[in-house]
Amino acid sequence: MPEPSNILARYPLQGRDAGILAFNLRVLSWAERPEVPLLERLRYLCIVSSNLDEFFEVRAEPHLSAWRAGTDAAGGMRRLMADAHELVAQQYGIFNDVLQPAMAAEHMRIVSHLERTEAQRRWVRDYFLREVKPLLVPVALDPAHPFPLVANKSLNFIVQLKGQDAFGRANEIAIVKVPRVLPRVLRMPDRVAGRGETLFVMLSSVIRAHLADLFPGRQVGDFSHFRVTRDSDLSVDEDEVKNLRTALRQELHQRHYGQAVRVEVSSACPEPLAEFLLRQFNLPPEALFKVQGPVNLVRLQQLIQLVHRPEWLFAPYQASYPVQLVRGEPLFQRLKQGDVLIHLPFESFDGVIDFLRQAVHDPQVLAIKQTIYRTGNDSRMMDLLIEAQRRGKEVTAVVELKARFDEEANINWAEGLEQAGAQVVYGVVGLKTHAKMLLITRREGRQLRRYGHLSTGNYNPRTAALYTDLSYLTADARLTADMDQLFVHLASHSRLPRMQRMLLAPFTLHRQMLAKINAVAQAARRGQGGRIIAKMNALTDQPLIEALLRAGEAGARIDLIVRGACMLPAQLTKNIRVRSIIGRFLEHSRVFYFRAGTDEQLWLSSADWMNRNMLRRVETAWPVTDPALRRRIIDECLLACLHDARDAWVLGEGGIYRDVVPAGAAPGPGAQAALMARYRAPAPTE
Repeated sequence: MPEPSNILARYPLQGRDAGILAFNLRVLSWAERPEVPLLERLRYLCIVSSNLDEFFEVRAEPHLSAWRAGTDAAGGMRRLMADAHELVAQQYGIFNDVLQPAMAAEHMRIVSHLERTEAQRRWVRDYFLREVKPLLVPVALDPAHPFPLVANKSLNFIVQLKGQDAFGRANEIAIVKVPRVLPRVLRMPDRVAGRGETLFVMLSSVIRAHLADLFPGRQVGDFSHFRVTRDSDLSVDEDEVKNLRTALRQELHQRHYGQAVRVEVSSACPEPLAEFLLRQFNLPPEALFKVQGPVNLVRLQQLIQLVHRPEWLFAPYQASYPVQLVRGEPLFQRLKQGDVLIHLPFESFDGVIDFLRQAVHDPQVLAIKQTIYRTGNDSRMMDLLIEAQRRGKEVTAVVELKARFDEEANINWAEGLEQAGAQVVYGVVGLKTHAKMLLITRREGRQLRRYGHLSTGNYNPRTAALYTDLSYLTADARLTADMDQLFVHLASHSRLPRMQRMLLAPFTLHRQMLAKINAVAQAARRGQGGRIIAKMNALTDQPLIEALLRAGEAGARIDLIVRGACMLPAQLTKNIRVRSIIGRFLEHSRVFYFRAGTDEQLWLSSADWMNRNMLRRVETAWPVTDPALRRRIIDECLLACLHDARDAWVLGEGGIYRDVVPAGAAPGPGAQAALMARYRAPAPTE
């Protein structure tokens, strides 16, 4: 990171880690909103737990390494842990004081051992003996039985034993590892739950009630369930390995056993056992989290799946087929008339699937090239690429093997594509290929013509129904030529020619974004007017932040719509406003609007304004020049967010976000709700 500039001496940067945790506090607020259906509130609680797991897996290790090395003089580890403790305390407070009473009011409860009736205890015991005990192998610790290797985020118990074992030894500590195959939430049968009640039992409660059965002849003393979170960054030196795919597959297993970064225990865990765990995992006291409830709230997703009450869930949303398309029409002919915009998830991803499907079945299509970053486990697009190869088309897939937590899925897709005969490449050593591109080459008479798809989001049908993104279909010859040059570069590492329309990271994107901000600042300084509206997921790049601050001081009006971490200083200039939209769908689109005097530009991009996206990834940005599409994007993605009076948060003094809906006030119109109403598919007629 560059040295602080003069402007940052006046406007010090916010911390990125604090920004990530603050984002999760905003997400957590949805679990408290009484107008949100009950099980959806519980789902938001689970989302925060999942996000917090990933935060520790990715962000904590550098701080703990500095603490272990004695170089954490600034106290970064303690600040991170203190902020995380505050978030976790709020999370469990909402779970215990808000959600569980709300569930009980609907005759739905998670029952502990002491709350269970005799009949319920018999059912729990029968389940333990039949389904659980046969899979548990308790390990009593001694020199021949060292502390077992505990997997990342797995459920375990630590037990203090009294008396002597079968050999007359007083080994006092035992560890019980709980297999992942066991469900963490159990629904009691109605016959034992009681009339009109829906009761659940946590697996940890089942085991806790019957720990003595695991240690015959010994007396169980103190105990606690626990869970350890481990650093999950894969350490593969791309310059040294001969086959990146093979190296990553070998490394994936080790991810479950990386350096420990956090230990969660029950609130009643005795200090001696907690200290024993901290010593075992070489962690400071700040990394111990005592929680009043399950150590893994993510698993409460299983409870949601076990309840069949549609009124406790969001009403299903049926996205419309893209409004610029007609289902079944030849898409290549349509694109000759002009570009097509698809606003996900309000319009369905089916338009993109159909684009690829028509290419696969069109005998005039000769080649298909696609980047694969996060496709998930939905196989529709991969199946189509494999089918294209079988039909004799040239298929090239640029697979990003290092997409964090999607590595295994991408390795499997790469192998499947290769087995079908497709050309599979892995991009550029040292850079992640984060660009989202699909390029079709078609023979039309005596010439070849290209058709392209670019997107701010992934080729993942599941998340396309949950994330807001912009998909862009085009037959623009200059833009598709740029796409083709980029595919050739990713495959051959040949030198890129000058792009005609597209900006690329790590080559031109950063420099050009800075130049556009500076042009706005100069126009504002000359009294010609300057305006920036930028929507992204995170803003952490220091040079871009400095440029924005200078533009604001020059008089440019700047609105930043940043969903997650924003390091822009809390002491904002009067011309800069920052807001975050947290809604039913995850805001994910990247849209950048610049007006310098009379010059207006609108860009879409795969990249956030982060240093990694600008300098360590292959990213794309492309201009939108069609007047109708520009108006639509500005209206739906930018102005709608700036006028959101329901789901928006505004950054204020001290880096604190304020809900735009005052306490006790009725919310106003929300951007996502308005777009859902605009694009909702009509109900089928009988």
